Amino acid sequence: MTTSIAIDGPAGAGKSTIAKMLAEKMNFTYLDSGAMYRAVTLCALNKDIDLNNIEKLSELVKNLEIDVEYKNNEFKIYADNNEITNKIRSDKVDKNVSTIAQIKIIRDELVEKQREIARQKNIVMDGRDIGTRVLPNAEYKFYITATVHERAVRRYQDIINRGENNKDFQEVKDEIERRDKIDSNRKYSPLKKAEDAIEIDTTNLNKKEVLTKILHIIKKGE
Repeated sequence: MTTSIAIDGPAGAGKSTIAKMLAEKMNFTYLDSGAMYRAVTLCALNKDIDLNNIEKLSELVKNLEIDVEYKNNEFKIYADNNEITNKIRSDKVDKNVSTIAQIKIIRDELVEKQREIARQKNIVMDGRDIGTRVLPNAEYKFYITATVHERAVRRYQDIINRGENNKDFQEVKDEIERRDKIDSNRKYSPLKKAEDAIEIDTTNLNKKEVLTKILHIIKKGE
């Protein structure tokens, strides 16, 4: 019997960081579901597929072999046996992944892949529809959020830490607001808090404080 922990939330809320820390602490496998959508986006862009061509995109995702690996607290993702972990974080992928994530056939295919992984392993999975659609029966569900300003600050700092200076703070903030609007209003599996999820606002909390809070909740539920 495996255990699943679902962590949802908007862009830049820190859910991936927290999910990784939680997986490490509990010795669970970590799965970044968003990385799968980024992988499809990257492959579509590399193949010069029109992102409005549903037929071509459907063919791509059905034939694309996506594998994930979590070893030594490091997440890696592969597309057709090629590691693309860093490539999926490019600015071009950032700007197009929401378009890909709105397409029903792509979501259907990737949700099945995500569920299969969860059936095989104890998992901490993060995304935007994990608690509502991918793992509706997860033992624990958390919704991680923060103010738009705080999320923009964190995302901008990540860009600086990567040695990039191709956009200013306001541009990053505008992108997050745009992403929130698209994710929350898309027709299929929109971003929303599951009714039974515990919401944690991380605006004024550091990573360690958030992790401690989640571990306390899980311990109480055991």
